[in-house]
Amino acid sequence: MVADRENARYLPGISFPTNLIACPDLAECLGDARDILLAVPSHGLRETLMAIHPLLDSQSRICWATKGFELHSGKLPHQVAAEILGSDRPVAVLSGPTFAKEVGAGLPTAMTVAANDEDFAQSLAVALSGDKFRAYTSDDMIGVEVGGAVKNVLAIGAGISDGLGFGANTRVALITRGLVEMTRKRTRENLLQTLCEPCDYCEGRGFVLSRSSVAFKVLREVRNDLPRFSSRRIAISVNPHVAEQLLRDGSSAVVKLGEDLGREIEIRARPGIHQEQFEVLALDTGPPVSIPLRWLDGPGEKKEKGKGTSLIVLWVARLL
Repeated sequence: MVADRENARYLPGISFPTNLIACPDLAECLGDARDILLAVPSHGLRETLMAIHPLLDSQSRICWATKGFELHSGKLPHQVAAEILGSDRPVAVLSGPTFAKEVGAGLPTAMTVAANDEDFAQSLAVALSGDKFRAYTSDDMIGVEVGGAVKNVLAIGAGISDGLGFGANTRVALITRGLVEMTRKRTRENLLQTLCEPCDYCEGRGFVLSRSSVAFKVLREVRNDLPRFSSRRIAISVNPHVAEQLLRDGSSAVVKLGEDLGREIEIRARPGIHQEQFEVLALDTGPPVSIPLRWLDGPGEKKEKGKGTSLIVLWVARLL
């Protein structure tokens, strides 16, 4: 490639641009470069990152055109990069469709640059864009990485459909319904499950539920268990990711739970705790709480305005 200035194996007949220089030495190639683009398959990303890590300085910014999940861990590229490079370095992912042959031939193409740093995304988009090539920016790295992997499943299905001679209607139906499936909340949660060692907390599954599912699960189980506590003030300790979910999207649900059970509920983030683990702590020894039990009123009984439902008072010793 250095001598011929073309990739004769994959893109024969397409010459390198004048400002593209092929270099077989990794250290020389990186040199004083601030922005580094990696174009390797997902199974080679970790090895490549480990090779370049010692050659980077504090100002180096990394982007990759890698699709898919890491085979042995199921991790996305940005998770692999964080393990090796740390989480404080600007990183980005490039995603197409950008078929190399068409790009090399100068056909109009658009792509997405998703980064954890807005300035990095903008500078990459400007550097990559040209008369027939346009890069758009995004801050949703997970969405771009997951979408780039999942759409390949749809592409395989579309290819099978074409091979069977089903025609354009079937291909478009597969693509349309596939896009719906990709954007469903449950699909996203299943794809973003975090692998872990099978344990009691994850019920032996070997992966943990998404933070939103765990937040719902915590509130449901606390609602069932809270009547055991005589305290008026309760603290729930959870994983920081779950705490963020409860305090942001689930804040109204926490408030409603407290109102329903007559409690003041405090959410606490505890680093290091399993994502599906939580602990409930009584913060005081307030008076017993009256729990409404509507079944005591009997079936079909109508309530008069201003009258509440029957109550039974549960006296429970404080759990230490």
